[in-house]
Amino acid sequence: MAEKKKPAAKKSAPKAAKKATAAKVAAPKPDTTKSTTKAASKAAVAQPQRIAYVPRDARAIQRGARQSPYKMRLVIDQIRHKNVNEALALLSFSKKHAAVQIAKVLKSAVANAEFAARAENAALDVDALWVKYAVINEGVKMKRWTPAAMGRATPMIKRTSHVEIIVAERVGGR
Repeated sequence: MAEKKKPAAKKSAPKAAKKATAAKVAAPKPDTTKSTTKAASKAAVAQPQRIAYVPRDARAIQRGARQSPYKMRLVIDQIRHKNVNEALALLSFSKKHAAVQIAKVLKSAVANAEFAARAENAALDVDALWVKYAVINEGVKMKRWTPAAMGRATPMIKRTSHVEIIVAERVGGR
């Protein structure tokens, strides 16, 4: 019986192709910095184009605030979509403890907006900032035990909150 020979397996990438790509990478690039004409030299000295500043959102987050989300949401609902100055005034005269926590986060968001504008070398009108997004999320629950009658213990759940505020610059007349 004659044995049939199996065709040889094809190699995935020939060595010549690998050498060719290595030669492309190692090839020296032509020097384009030197120019002989005056027009080309003026184009090389031209100022870079300035990119227009686009107002961005600035945010601040406080995690693990030691107050229940339900109590914090009562306060944050009052400042959502308001001007920053109006919101800070409202928080400063609020009797609720959550107002102190939320005011800190709001001031931090305004400071972050100022820092971002300064990094972009752009002017920012703090009076034009408004609370674009304000939310209270539920944080970690701390589980504690308190004594109960007849030697038993009952659980206490101490809730925490995450405060997130995003401020943006109001563009236009709105």
